[in-house]
Amino acid sequence: MTKIIADSSCDIFQMEGADFAAAPMLICTDGKTYTDDKDLNITEMLDHLASLKEKTGTSCPSPDSWLRAFGEADTIFIATLTSALSGTFHSAQVARELYLQTHPHAKIHVFDSRSTGPELLLLVEKLAELAKQGLDFSQICQKAESYLQKTRLICSLSSLHNMAQNGRVSKVLAKAVGILGLRIIITASPEGTLEPIEKSRGDKKAMDSMLQQMIKAGYSGGKVRINHTENPSAATSLREKILSKFPHADVLCYAARGLCSYYAERGSVMMGFETA
Repeated sequence: MTKIIADSSCDIFQMEGADFAAAPMLICTDGKTYTDDKDLNITEMLDHLASLKEKTGTSCPSPDSWLRAFGEADTIFIATLTSALSGTFHSAQVARELYLQTHPHAKIHVFDSRSTGPELLLLVEKLAELAKQGLDFSQICQKAESYLQKTRLICSLSSLHNMAQNGRVSKVLAKAVGILGLRIIITASPEGTLEPIEKSRGDKKAMDSMLQQMIKAGYSGGKVRINHTENPSAATSLREKILSKFPHADVLCYAARGLCSYYAERGSVMMGFETA
């Protein structure tokens, strides 16, 4: 049995035509812990977080959480968010070693996406596609790792508060964004860190900038996955802009789940896409 597993920053909890499972991330405050699963009320979580002054944070799936997701599969592909900003990849590696102690003939590969959200989802979809082709384990691993070299992530964020609280970006930059009402366009670097690349005012200019940046990065009409945190109009606008230039592109929009909503915050749009 072949199984595909990712942490919940991929934004999905099931996949049609594939044996898929998501290991939930945790969003933590001093008094409450939110589990990023299908039952999480995103609006309620965001409202609560906005009312807090103390530091909040996130926690990666424990090795035990990964092991529960493995079930009894003998071939397992695991996709995690970037190891540069999270212990998720390491936790999955620990779970792999523990599972092999009791399932010595299992084949398990852990992919470090060096990204998150929509770009991680592209990897999950590619793994499902490759598995359906009947390729052997090593071929799937090789092709999926190569695929990661041809995907990118670009985001538009209207707040960097939670990222600054967790050391992902500087507090000076986060404060400036809040005061000036800017949208910050960021990308995931090849090393898996987050890098600001442009500033704009308002969603319209931000979506125009995202389109320009994706073309600059080498997009020529492949897959695009767009998530948003309570900003469907901006995500739809970006999709329409892409389709106006690339009418046959495969572009999907959807609401972000807990982990992406926590870090990207309200008003965000995150876009993963394939490059040539």
